[in-house]
Amino acid sequence: MAERDRYPTFSDAEFARRLAAVRAKMDEGDLDALLLYAAGRAPDIQYLSSWPGTRESILVVPRDAEPTLLVQLHNHVPNARRVAITADVRWAGPWLPDTVVAALHAVRLHEGLVGLAGAWPSREVDALKVLLHAVGFADASHIVRDLRMVKSTEELDRLRIAGRLTDASMRALEREVRPGMREHELAAIVEGAYLREGGTNAIHFMATTPMRAPRIGVPSQVPSSRTIEVGDVLITEIGAEWWGYAGQIHRAYAIGAEPTDTYRRLHAVAVEAYERIAGVLKDGATVADVLDAAEVIDERGFTVYDDLLHGTSQLPPIIQTRRTRRGEWREDFVFREHMVVVVQPNVVTDGSGRVGLQVGETLHVTKDGVERLHDYPMRFIVCGS
Repeated sequence: MAERDRYPTFSDAEFARRLAAVRAKMDEGDLDALLLYAAGRAPDIQYLSSWPGTRESILVVPRDAEPTLLVQLHNHVPNARRVAITADVRWAGPWLPDTVVAALHAVRLHEGLVGLAGAWPSREVDALKVLLHAVGFADASHIVRDLRMVKSTEELDRLRIAGRLTDASMRALEREVRPGMREHELAAIVEGAYLREGGTNAIHFMATTPMRAPRIGVPSQVPSSRTIEVGDVLITEIGAEWWGYAGQIHRAYAIGAEPTDTYRRLHAVAVEAYERIAGVLKDGATVADVLDAAEVIDERGFTVYDDLLHGTSQLPPIIQTRRTRRGEWREDFVFREHMVVVVQPNVVTDGSGRVGLQVGETLHVTKDGVERLHDYPMRFIVCGS
C-alpha cells in the first residue's frame, strides 16, 4: 500500500483518475469550479485529497487549475500538509467565505457557475453569493458521491482491511464480555481490538436487554451505564475504519445463557433474510429484487426497524422494506459491479422496536454475486459464561 510521509495513501494514478472523472462531470454541468464542504469526517474531500477531515474542510476544485484545500483549525494545517496530496493547503481563515473567494480569484474565477457539495452553512453560502455576485451557484453534491459508489481495486483493498479489523472487534466481544460489566465498557473492548493496528472507530452501536423482559431491539448509538446480566442479549452494529473506509457488521450475543425461543426465531428470520438478499445481489440486480427477497420477514410475521440495506458509508441506495418505507428511493435502482453495500435486517416483533436483533455485514457486489468482506461466523453467539 502506498504511503505519503508514513500515512497511507492511494497511488498517483488513482487520484488522477478520480480528479479526471470529477472534471468530466463538471464539464457536463458547465461548472467552472466545485466547492466541497465537510465538518468532521470528509469522505468526498478525502476521495480527492487524502485528507480525512478533522474540523471544517473545504476543497476548491477549479475546472482548469489545481485544487486548493482549506482547513480549520490553524493548528490542523501542518498535519493536513503532511497527509494531503493537494499541493496548496491553507488555513481556512477567520471567515471562510473570504478565504474561498481568495482561492477562486487566484485562478481568475470571477464569474460563471460554481457547484456546491456538502452541508454548507446557509450564512456562508449567503456570504459567498454577495462576494461573488457575478457567479451562479448550483447543487453539485451528487458528483463525487456518485463516483464513490463504485469502488476501485485500491479502495477494495482498504475495505478488506477494515473488514478484518471489524471482525477482530467482534471476536474480542465474544472473548471478553461478562455479566457485571457496564454497557459503556463495551466500547473499550471494541476499539482495543483494532487501535494498535491503525484502525479507528467508525461506529460501535450496542444495546443490552434481558431476553425474557426486553426493552430495546435496536443497537443504541449512545451507551448507558446499565450493568450487563446473565440472560441478556447484546445487539451490535460495529464498524472499524481504515483511512476513510469502514467495515460494518451486525451480530447478536446471548450473555451467559442460551437464546430464548423468541430470540432464536428472530435470529433465524434475520439470517434467512440476509441470505436471500445476498443471494440476489449481483451486477444488474435491482432494489426490487432485494425487496422481493426481503418479503420473507413479513411472511414470517415480523418486521424491520432499521434500514434493510445501504451503501457503505451511507451511500445510496438506502432502503427499508416495502411495508416500512421511509424517504425517497426507487425500486429500479441498479446495483453495479464493485459497489459495496451493507445488508442488515434488524428484525423486530412489531413497530415499537422493543423486541428484536440485527444480523448482517458488508458485501462487495461482483459480476455474478457477492464477496463477503467479513469472515466472522453468522451465528447467535453465546458468551460470558
